[in-house]
Amino acid sequence: MAEEEAAKRPRRRARRRRTGPAPPPAYYRQLSNPYEFLRVLEDDQVEAIHQAALQVLANDGMRLLEEEGLAHFTAAGAIVDDNLVRLDPELVTAALETAPAEFDITPRSPRRMVKVGGRSVINMPVGGPPHATDLDQGKRAGTLEDFENFVRLTQHYDVVHTNDGTVEPQDVPLEVRHLQTMRAMLTLSDKAPFVYARGRGQVSDAFDMQRIALGLSEDEFIEQPWCFTIINTNSPRQLDVPMCLGIIQFAEMNQVSVITPFTLAGAMAPVTLAGALTLQHAEALFGITLAQIVRPGAPVVYGAFTSNVDMRSGAPSFGTPEAFQAALASGQLARHIGLPWRSSGSCTSIIADAQSGYETMMNMMGAVLGGANMILHAAGWVESGLSASFEKFILDVEMLQMLAEAFQPLPTTEADVAVDAISGVDPGGHFFGTEHTLERYDTAFYEPIVFSRQNFGQWEEAGSLTATERANTVWKQVLADFEPPPLDDAIAVELDDFVERRTSEGGALPS
Repeated sequence: MAEEEAAKRPRRRARRRRTGPAPPPAYYRQLSNPYEFLRVLEDDQVEAIHQAALQVLANDGMRLLEEEGLAHFTAAGAIVDDNLVRLDPELVTAALETAPAEFDITPRSPRRMVKVGGRSVINMPVGGPPHATDLDQGKRAGTLEDFENFVRLTQHYDVVHTNDGTVEPQDVPLEVRHLQTMRAMLTLSDKAPFVYARGRGQVSDAFDMQRIALGLSEDEFIEQPWCFTIINTNSPRQLDVPMCLGIIQFAEMNQVSVITPFTLAGAMAPVTLAGALTLQHAEALFGITLAQIVRPGAPVVYGAFTSNVDMRSGAPSFGTPEAFQAALASGQLARHIGLPWRSSGSCTSIIADAQSGYETMMNMMGAVLGGANMILHAAGWVESGLSASFEKFILDVEMLQMLAEAFQPLPTTEADVAVDAISGVDPGGHFFGTEHTLERYDTAFYEPIVFSRQNFGQWEEAGSLTATERANTVWKQVLADFEPPPLDDAIAVELDDFVERRTSEGGALPS
């Protein structure tokens, strides 16, 4: 009887042993959001906010602190009174008609090209914190080594699609910092670089270095987008010198400006979300209009960074329900004017802990379900943007890879529906050893890089490590094994010579 029962059981195949982690799927490099976008506003409410923003620009205007920008607006027919610029709605509408709905950013490796707009999703690492943090050294001033290590991590994970400012290397003087960070992005990565808009000198240096790496003339460089910058307004209703020059210079060179008002409800924006969104929309439209005046057709992205402050302390808060709703509404506003839009995966938590995970996922859900095309700060952001965390970077990459898997189509072929497999297992049995399972088990499900699926005993035997502690091991191993992408020796030498020459000339201070 026992032999009879054993004969009925499916026989197990020998499990193949992996010699290392499975390579990431190729589809991580180009993500498309398959889900219906959520709506928090009715169509007439979206139009009402749009019209209210146009009214703000026409009646109240924006203060502009840069003469070159004032000259562009004057020539375009805007009302310029000292530093105050008022825009006729027709001028804004005409600008929106020339702004492209979709475009590509192509770095030196064509396989790293990213599509901006439509249903594309681009994940970007943390950008801009002055501090770095990890479990070994704790919080500290960011260094060039930290910046380079974040570039290496960004390069390693396909689900992170471009570079960003990651962490400020405070051990490098301001006038040459842009030279060192750009060289790091161009030599340690073949993904699209980020350029800070910190004055004409620094931006020109960054463009020159990219042309060297790409082997392009200036005319060839202008033909398409190769890099991007973030333009932040000084909410409420002000655009400063470097940000204005950034819009102008990036538009002149046909490169991407992500125009992002910094509208925290209750502080730099009205305490109501509708009011904060109206201000965000007005300021974004102002920057978009300037870019199109400078160069009709210049690639721009509608940036959204509306969250709120803690009304007891005044501190910025991220990953809040208000930020979630603001993201959904921002997606609707961006689609209303026909532009790609940027959101964020930020958090308030001081360290890589449960709070940071929940807050980042809350923001990511607003971005993904709202249809964001570019998601900044999607890996490594903690402490409201004051620190970049190595452990949080790995934990966030895990989340991004899981989202990437959830974007993939759900197959429903005859083999997937598995009627024969269901029929082949007796009631109360199991599918572990069936032919259907054995043919698919090795690739059936997402395999985590840091999350644990051990039982308690296995977890305890492995050292009872938290996810953050495991992430500490993972990022160190990635850096230990890292090999930079190939770069022609002559190009590397030319980049080094450029950095050495510009450094000896004094570099370029931010302006």
